[in-house]
Amino acid sequence: MENLENNITVIVETPRGSGHKYNYEAATKQFRLKKLLPAGMVFPFDFGFIPNTLGGDGDPLDVLVISEIGTFPGCVIDCRLIGAFKVEQINTAGQRYRNDRFLAVPEVSKIFTGLHDAAQLPPNLVDQIEAFFTNYSRLESKEFKLMERLGAEGAMELVNNAAISNE
Repeated sequence: MENLENNITVIVETPRGSGHKYNYEAATKQFRLKKLLPAGMVFPFDFGFIPNTLGGDGDPLDVLVISEIGTFPGCVIDCRLIGAFKVEQINTAGQRYRNDRFLAVPEVSKIFTGLHDAAQLPPNLVDQIEAFFTNYSRLESKEFKLMERLGAEGAMELVNNAAISNE
């Protein structure tokens, strides 16, 4: 039986394999090109956000969707949350804030149907994802300080704590 408590919706901002970053602007309901990554650096998987959440950086929670396919900006994906990187970032002014990164898999995935926790991922893949976020943050002159790697249960607790009421 599926664990429905770990189900989340993700809106993709930047597709897998993209060498540029898009941001969704809620006020205009448009996607805006934010930046170009250095030659050869691309997003390893689709990157987006969990709607109706608010992270420590003032934006919705960030999610990397681990999947056998890439989608497109604006694609809405029903996912299963499998883990998170609990992260503290430090900007150029020395300000510290939380900017956690979540990991999920699409509910429709054929390859990852049995994946329910980040601990099931190959350790070298998790290391590579962490290295991507570290390097990506460095491009913005921010320090990416990993505090803890969380499994599905810990990640879902963070999402629930960041939920914004729609009432």
